Amino acid sequence: MVEKNSYILGTDTNELSRLELQHDVWLSEAKKGWNKANFNKGQTILDLGCGPGSCSKELAKIVDTYGKIISIDKSAIFINHIKKKLQKEYSNIEPIESTFDDMNLQSSSIDGIFCRWSLAWISNPKEIIEKATLALKEKGRIVFHEYYDWSTHQIYPYRKNINKCIQQALKSFKDSEFEIDIGAYLPQILNDLGLKIVSSRLMPKLASPKTNEWMWPKTFYLNYFPKLVKMGYLNKNDVEKSLNDINELENLSYARICCPILIEIIAEK
Repeated sequence: MVEKNSYILGTDTNELSRLELQHDVWLSEAKKGWNKANFNKGQTILDLGCGPGSCSKELAKIVDTYGKIISIDKSAIFINHIKKKLQKEYSNIEPIESTFDDMNLQSSSIDGIFCRWSLAWISNPKEIIEKATLALKEKGRIVFHEYYDWSTHQIYPYRKNINKCIQQALKSFKDSEFEIDIGAYLPQILNDLGLKIVSSRLMPKLASPKTNEWMWPKTFYLNYFPKLVKMGYLNKNDVEKSLNDINELENLSYARICCPILIEIIAEK
């Protein structure tokens, strides 16, 4: 099933598999953030932009049966996935199909918020953070994981075809109404909203061949580079050559992919 006007990378079965891989790669970092934010048993946590619920499931384990996870996403496919695949085991997950603009949250009802790769794809992040913060209790904390500098995405040994495709992917993001590097702007936004920054750290990933860390960017290439052909940023030959290069580099034990760098910011109301 193809869901129209949902996400830049789609919501089909291939993308769901990619998101599960992505979750595995970044779960340890998410857990560090949740621990730092003191997410704990009995709390109500908002998973803002929950996707297919991979983090909602992990958060449900943390808050236990006495707590609740509110999982909000605009994709009906992802929300239905949570209902069919997760709710039977994790009944404390409450999935809600809604855009961030339309979400309706009770004031001062939430103990914490997790927001990962959700703000980079919307045009009004400050407004949405302010709206979500109204639902946060005093001293409640938000854990943000967003891109800080996507231009750090590089591959070694250098291959001009892959580099061209990566650069055109970045150009497509920069040409949009969204800000892919929203993480760099978050400190000022949070300051303007009167939120206290508790901690911040950069999160790099240097991927070696035939690891999940390597497969994370590779599956992105497989998904997004062909879309760039339809968008007019690349031609089919560019994509074919770059994917062939990636396959060749996988056979070099010393090859590396420097993944786009992320930032974690934990803020308190």
